[in-house]
Amino acid sequence: MRVIMTKTLNKIAPNFKIPSTNSKLLELKKVKSKYKVLYFYPKDNTPGCTIETKDFNSLLSQFKKLDCEVIGISKDNMESHEKFRDKFKIKFDLVADVKKEAIKAFKVWGKKKFMGREFMGLIRSTFLLKDDKIIKEWRSVKVKDHAKEVLKFLKSVQ
Repeated sequence: MRVIMTKTLNKIAPNFKIPSTNSKLLELKKVKSKYKVLYFYPKDNTPGCTIETKDFNSLLSQFKKLDCEVIGISKDNMESHEKFRDKFKIKFDLVADVKKEAIKAFKVWGKKKFMGREFMGLIRSTFLLKDDKIIKEWRSVKVKDHAKEVLKFLKSVQ
């Protein structure tokens, strides 16, 4: 797991107002919990993204006990998110950032390499917010045990 600390820590997180699977617009600054986990993932129903989402979902009650909301964000549309949510019984919001507003605001859109070719895409990243300030970020996330690592860090700052 590669963790990159940056100057953005303890800065106010960019706000966004984007459709989510709770059937309305999710506005980040209106999410009432003290802590928020925003995890950006490339695509619904792909192996890594499915594992990561299921891991956050299985740990959701522990995050909630720490007054923390989990929010998944990708550029997939609402129909894709709803199918993904229903298939895996996801209990938290999935944000359909088709215009890449939050994706660009959090600087998780960039060059990727796969099988020898370069292309632009979403770089799997996670942000932990406390009172709307970014207190930790994980860039170029490796899926295995990532949700556990985020939970462990959240427990350490309580």
